[in-house]
Parts: sequence; structure tokens; C-alpha cells
Amino acid sequence: MRIAVSIDTRKVEGRRELGYQSLDDLLEDARRCAADGYVTIGNWSVSQIYHHLSVALHASIDGFGFMAFWPKRLVVRIFFKNRFLTQGFQPGVKIPGKMKRLEPTDMPVEDALTQLATAIERYQANPKRAPHPLFGQLTSEECDQFQLRHAELHMSFIVPAKQ
Repeated sequence: MRIAVSIDTRKVEGRRELGYQSLDDLLEDARRCAADGYVTIGNWSVSQIYHHLSVALHASIDGFGFMAFWPKRLVVRIFFKNRFLTQGFQPGVKIPGKMKRLEPTDMPVEDALTQLATAIERYQANPKRAPHPLFGQLTSEECDQFQLRHAELHMSFIVPAKQ
């Protein structure tokens, strides 16, 4: 029986530093990583990262299916929202039980890349934005910034394969 070892992603060194300006930048980077044989230094595979980002993009249109308890939303919105949208997210946050549908699925990288491209296209074509479970209703610009910072966090764990 094989036991899965979980990496403490807060302590991972060697992550890429990213600063996406648009979802097109994200897609270009994802295509390059898939084509050039990149690997991950975290707990998720390349395809799992692409799948997770796809699900998050769709959820920002369709809804997440729950909202955090209002006091938590208030605290996060007042004290953390601006920092998250401008400076990004710290690694190591576990997906809460209510958000298990955001957990990644492993599949061939090309399939996950296709899902990501489709999700980005849908997101860009659809102006509707569902309330975020922690931040509540975000403006279109805030939602875009959230998606970019979220992608930077996960994509930073994808690094060039060692030669």
C-alpha cells in the first residue's frame, strides 16, 4: 500500500514569481508549461492545477453553492480583501469542506489545458459574477484581480523540469 505524502506548501522553495496582467497571460503561461514539460513542486499535478483554476472560473459565474458565515465574510472583506486582490495569496490554505467541489481532478494535461482555455473564454464572454463565498459581491475588476492572484499562487508551483 502506498501512502501519499503531503508537502507543507508554506515551506516550498523555488516557486516561480508571477504577475499576470490578464487571463490571456495565464493561458499563455499554462500552454508554455504544458508544452515545455514543466513539473510541480507542491501537492498537485499540472493537470490538477489547471482543473482547479477552471472550476474556480466557472464558479465565479455560476456560484459556489454556499456563503461563509456573515461575521467571517465581514472580517475578511474589511481586513484582507484588498491585500488578497493586490498582493496575492499565501500558500498552504486548505480547501474548506463546503468548497470540496473546487478540489482538483487528475487527468491528462492536454484535457485540463483545454478545460482551462474553455473556462477563460467563458469567463471573458460572460459579465455575470456570482458573489464570492468570503468576499461577497465583487466588482468585475475585483473579480478579475482575484482570479489572477489565485492563478499566480497555483501556477507558481509549476517549474521547469530539471535537465
